[in-house]
Amino acid sequence: MAATSATSLSIGATASLNTKLNLFSQSKSNSLRINSQEKLQSFCGLKADSSLRCDSESSFLGKQSSAALWRHLAPSVQRANLNLCKNLQPQASYKVAVLGAAGGIGQPLALLIKMSPLVATLNLYDIANVKGVAADISHCNTPSKVQDFTGPSELANALKGVDVVVIPAGVPRKPGMTRDDLFNINAGIVKSLVEAVADNCPDAFIHIISNPVNSTVPIAAEVLKQKGVYDPKKLFGVTTLDVVRANTFVAEKKNLKLIDVDVPVVGGHAGITILPLLSKTRPSVSFTDEQIQELTIRIQNGGTEVVEAKAGAGSATLSMAYAAARFVESSLRALDGDSDVYECTFVQSDLTELPFFASRVKLGRKGVEAFVSSELLGLSEYEQKALEALKPELKASIEKGIAFAQKQVVTA
Repeated sequence: MAATSATSLSIGATASLNTKLNLFSQSKSNSLRINSQEKLQSFCGLKADSSLRCDSESSFLGKQSSAALWRHLAPSVQRANLNLCKNLQPQASYKVAVLGAAGGIGQPLALLIKMSPLVATLNLYDIANVKGVAADISHCNTPSKVQDFTGPSELANALKGVDVVVIPAGVPRKPGMTRDDLFNINAGIVKSLVEAVADNCPDAFIHIISNPVNSTVPIAAEVLKQKGVYDPKKLFGVTTLDVVRANTFVAEKKNLKLIDVDVPVVGGHAGITILPLLSKTRPSVSFTDEQIQELTIRIQNGGTEVVEAKAGAGSATLSMAYAAARFVESSLRALDGDSDVYECTFVQSDLTELPFFASRVKLGRKGVEAFVSSELLGLSEYEQKALEALKPELKASIEKGIAFAQKQVVTA
């Protein structure tokens, strides 16, 4: 498999990654685009904080990320001689489609995306029950227009002109199920949906949530190759939930302010292939061997923890929706020209001998711009052993996905 042309990026070359951390914010202070040619009017939806400060600790952005946002906005503000803290008017510009919008992840995800000031149109697709979801969400007084599409006959229209496609479609995990148990059903669903994406919006960012991500992303890549439209920089396996869990669990364990914690997670998105790099935690903290093992196992089994807690009534739908919305927001910021957008994600990669690998990347208007390769240097002994241990399982999952796609006939 050909290596991507994105460059590798070191920690030193990017200054502080904490400054560039992209935390999904539910306030309208996140990712604002300012039209300096027109008078700004107050936004009648979820308003930006009237006392927005770059050093706010209560914001989802955190102190350093808020400062980065300020630097991104300041030139426009100064040119228009406007006060950032008064009457901000976001400019919605992008079209997002959620495929599987009536499901357990799709519904809360659609709601969170509806809150973004960067979304102009939100297309919700599913094979059934999506009209009610769209009607419900459309009543929220945020800028995006919500449209519903039901069944394969309406899928093409759902995808026309879309900038970001998010795919949570598929069956959920149930007690006792592994992600591999989901393969036969979800593999076919992802294949058919990605075929439609290739035909109708081949330049869109594609976010794969459907499990097992370690296999469904390679399936999507093969389908796009067969369609002649594969761009490895624009195909993403959404592993953000692993990062969200790692940050949460570490903050709890070490009694840290959650907003300040950043733990990179690499590898894949199932079981032992999920590898939190606790030695790279920011702010720098120390862990005992027992804490490292305990935290690593909990992060790896976070999904199972939720499945068991729900006792057969569902899987990790809400936290997954939150994490996926964060990744959508990061993608929209990148498309909008923000140069400080970094996320961990499962993509085609040459950081290891594996063709796909999750790591932190820099996002830009054309997708993956660079890999933060330095985070794989200087690993602890525990992490180095875990990295080598995960490779055979991840390799097998990748090959399983590729083999599935290559055996299938791609619909013309």
